[in-house]
Amino acid sequence: MKSTAACSWNGDRLTLNVRVQPRASKDEIVGIQANRLKIRITAPPVDGKANAHLIQYLARVFDVPKTQISLLGGESGREKRLLIVSPARLPPQVSPPT
Repeated sequence: MKSTAACSWNGDRLTLNVRVQPRASKDEIVGIQANRLKIRITAPPVDGKANAHLIQYLARVFDVPKTQISLLGGESGREKRLLIVSPARLPPQVSPPT
């Protein structure tokens, strides 16, 4: 299992520790900050809209169906843990498994 503070691999399963900034001007991965992958999203933090938008955004970034992404923790906070099964593409901020 390869691990950094922001991400860890268990076989083909990638666990991400993220910090989300809602109501940003655009959707983007900013980089690693405070041992988390910082992600800006345009959605407001209201009624689960930010979580749904985050999963939709990550599905595009990692080239997987939304059903392969699970929110493991942090549903109501800015700091979240997500599981991505078999990501087809990795952004430069995420290291591949070894």
